[in-house]
Amino acid sequence: MVPTLFGRIQTRIFVIAVVGGLWAIVISPVLPGRGSIGDNYRTMYAILLIVLVIGIVWELIYHGIQQFRWEKDWPTLFGLLLGVPEGFVAFFVARTGVLPATEHISVAAFVVGFGTTWLVTWLFVNGPMRVFTVHWRFNGGRLV
Repeated sequence: MVPTLFGRIQTRIFVIAVVGGLWAIVISPVLPGRGSIGDNYRTMYAILLIVLVIGIVWELIYHGIQQFRWEKDWPTLFGLLLGVPEGFVAFFVARTGVLPATEHISVAAFVVGFGTTWLVTWLFVNGPMRVFTVHWRFNGGRLV
């Protein structure tokens, strides 16, 4: 079954909160830049929050675009490549200072933090999540 809009939103929230949150614990101490480890953690979790909120808006946009496709879904590689435009928007929002922890983030720190988080979450959704939550696929991507 193709994931529904509500299922994709649920999956995005779960994966960013859980997998992205755990990955932020791992990657924050080694982010490039001048900040302390505490600053890196604040920055990474602020970016996760930005990506989570913006991601819900992206899902609405993707849903509209997918209605023009025959199978109403993206090829798997598109899911990976969609990180590029999402990353640009998230970086722009982060640099505007919406959250004080992100207004001075370097490009390198953002690319490493966002890029690796995107890759880890994409790999999780396309691998272990399909194994550990078999019902996920048959419920249109819904977790609840």
